Amino acid sequence: MTNQRRTDADTVDDVLAALADPTRRTLLDLLSARGQATATTLAGGLPISRQAVVKHLTVLEAAGLVGNVKVGREVRYSVRPEALDTTARWMAALAVDWDRRLAKIKRFAEAAERLAASDPQ
Repeated sequence: MTNQRRTDADTVDDVLAALADPTRRTLLDLLSARGQATATTLAGGLPISRQAVVKHLTVLEAAGLVGNVKVGREVRYSVRPEALDTTARWMAALAVDWDRRLAKIKRFAEAAERLAASDPQ
């Protein structure tokens, strides 16, 4: 069996795919506000079944966004921030790159405007 190492790019891909669904974003918000909650508790505040909540939590867990712990007969879910932190760092780096590119375009446009204004036609 090969030992596959997850990269930051894998994490970002999984997080963005998981967060593409509004129900999963709502579940993540609820867990963030409550700290820990069971699927039954979470389903109580949503217009979907407990089974649907569990399926969404499974996707969030696979993306590294939530974890669970068994307490007696209950499974309690909570937010795991590491995958979100990795995604936030990626987004911040992307924003810096875009800012740099836009600044370069702005400089080119301003230089072209100055050239056009100084050209007596």
